[in-house]
Amino acid sequence: MTEPRDSQMETLGAFIRSRRKLANLTLRQLAEQTRLSNPYLSQIERGLHQPSVRVIRLISGALNVSAETLLAQAGLLRHDRPGEEAAHPRPSTVEEAIQAENRLSPEQKSALVAVFRSMLPTQ
Repeated sequence: MTEPRDSQMETLGAFIRSRRKLANLTLRQLAEQTRLSNPYLSQIERGLHQPSVRVIRLISGALNVSAETLLAQAGLLRHDRPGEEAAHPRPSTVEEAIQAENRLSPEQKSALVAVFRSMLPTQ
């Protein structure tokens, strides 16, 4: 049953590649920023290698994307415990879009989310 894992790694790799290109970074530049080797990053982008949590964090930091976003894009992050969804409600698509925007700083993202939430009707 290696197929789901292969698919998840390919999805993760494709997402990393697309975010790298959106950030106008070459593979070599990403390697320099993360201090990982060029061939290793290439293998990750092609779905040939499963990166460790440390590597995911290095890549996410360089691409200004949360590690959770990278894992969720690969289908590796999910809520397995009953009631976890209720304790941590899924953010709206607007909030997800704000968090995914790599041109904003964390402070700007936080401010935009706060403004958005303040405009929602209270229940």
